[in-house]
Amino acid sequence: MGTGKNYQKIQQLVLAYQKKLAGLNEEHFKETPPIRGWSYSEVYFHVFDASILSLREMTDTINGKGERKPTAFAVKLILFFGTLPPGKKFKAPKRLAERLKKISKTEANELMDQFLKQLSEDVLLIKNADKTLKTAHPRLGYLNAIQWLRFIGIHLDHHLQQLHRIDLSFKR
Repeated sequence: MGTGKNYQKIQQLVLAYQKKLAGLNEEHFKETPPIRGWSYSEVYFHVFDASILSLREMTDTINGKGERKPTAFAVKLILFFGTLPPGKKFKAPKRLAERLKKISKTEANELMDQFLKQLSEDVLLIKNADKTLKTAHPRLGYLNAIQWLRFIGIHLDHHLQQLHRIDLSFKR
């Protein structure tokens, strides 16, 4: 998938998050679901905080920072298929888990706006990126700018599925 298609997919995913958020009241947004785990609020914080951090890594590679390291074959498969391995529960990397917090709907909207603004600026620069320069993802290893963009879409999609599981748990 090319840069333009990845960018469009990410925009569509963020639109889905925005629509979902609009349908939740503030109290429900912060409530811990019956299945335990993260609230809607914590998912929104995590996914957009991580996406902003991923954009920073992507920008670093665009600006010539990084190392010439290989991308693991398993990670190439994830990027190719556009999904994390099914049936496997993933824990947030420690650095991100420590940042986790409940936020308000207003803060969630602000995070999404910040992400979209930065994304729209950074995506224009990808064509200038050296594909051999990569920065380290805490779980996946080394990614170049294009791979970071692809990962952001995969991560957003993964957590939309988590929001669906939260929905279902409240309906029981």
